[in-house]
Amino acid sequence: MGVAVAPTVMNVVVLIAVLIVLNSALYISSRMLFALTRHGDAPQGLTDTTGRGVPMKAILLGTLVGYVAVLMAYFFPDTVFLFLLNSSGAVALFVYLLIAVSELRMRARLEREDPERLQVRMWLYPYLTYLSIFCILAVFVLMALNPDLRTQLLLTLLSVGVVLLAYVLRSRFGAPSRTEETASSEPAR
Repeated sequence: MGVAVAPTVMNVVVLIAVLIVLNSALYISSRMLFALTRHGDAPQGLTDTTGRGVPMKAILLGTLVGYVAVLMAYFFPDTVFLFLLNSSGAVALFVYLLIAVSELRMRARLEREDPERLQVRMWLYPYLTYLSIFCILAVFVLMALNPDLRTQLLLTLLSVGVVLLAYVLRSRFGAPSRTEETASSEPAR
């Protein structure tokens, strides 16, 4: 372009963009940790806030995890990035699969128990939902058959397995969530 300061300007723009993303990630992670503690899914000490309502311990934990991630990326540059990239490859597909299965189960229950609550009806139900589930499963099969995508699928399955294991451990050994406590303390009707 012939502008001598163009590289410096671009570097400043990229640096500011990265700092904005970092700030956003810290905010989101601290609020998510704070919300998880309210449901009993994270250590209760993370609910402590400063006088201005800032969840300082949750922010510090999110920052610590960020520093650990930077150190891991520094010491294992190829391994960590590729693992994160590959392990998240089909996570969105699993999320959509769970949404479709949940829609089938919840709508059937709602139609049985309280059909007037069902205000928005999906067209071509349940056929379109079954088609969606079939297509997602077909993508998983194709990923398993393709050597280039098989690693993504396996690492995604590993990630899903870790989340399911955490759920089972939490449901068996964790304290009841506040929603469970309030539901069990309400008088029976």
